[in-house]
Amino acid sequence: MGLLRGLYEWTMAKAAHPKAEWWLAFFAFVESSFFPIPPHPLLGLMCLAEPKKAIRFALVCTVASVLGGLFGYAIGYFLYEAVGVWLIGALGLTESFPVAACYIREQGAAAVFLAAGTPIPFKLMTITAGFIEMNLLTFVLAAIAGRALIFMVVGVLFQVFGAPIKRIIDEYLGTVTTVFVVLVVAGIFAVTQLAGSDDGADASADPCTQVTSLERS
Repeated sequence: MGLLRGLYEWTMAKAAHPKAEWWLAFFAFVESSFFPIPPHPLLGLMCLAEPKKAIRFALVCTVASVLGGLFGYAIGYFLYEAVGVWLIGALGLTESFPVAACYIREQGAAAVFLAAGTPIPFKLMTITAGFIEMNLLTFVLAAIAGRALIFMVVGVLFQVFGAPIKRIIDEYLGTVTTVFVVLVVAGIFAVTQLAGSDDGADASADPCTQVTSLERS
């Protein structure tokens, strides 16, 4: 418990560091184009450390993430053969790439919005959107809407309820950590079971799940 408390306090201090916003912007930018770790944990910790600045932090994260999305789009549009193929492979998204392209072609802005506002790897959609030459304005608007949804909700919640949440975590850190881990494990198990049970039905109902290759638009 002492080690956990020390790690928590050290992380909170770093999250409140004067240059923390720059680190947040950096991680939000690179995560949208090539970095595997999302900025959500750092955003949450920064909002927890300074609840009064939560909306500001969320706005920084949103803007930087959309700019990073444009960088990912550029990789797909201009540098797919030189960089994109290797990057998609390094991220373990090679098999998902043609499926993502199919969804963007079929659903357009809705597919980008869904990826931007959910745990779906946003970098996959940004690179794919550039590769298939999706309308740039449509891409940007969908990215802004999705990223704002996922980040600004966090900012608003912490702005409104941040102080009480911080007091609870400060007092019951061990219990909160245990509950969080249990919920994460349970969620992963549930998603895995649902995916396993529905694979056959989804594959036949959704033609995009059957796509294994693609061509440029």
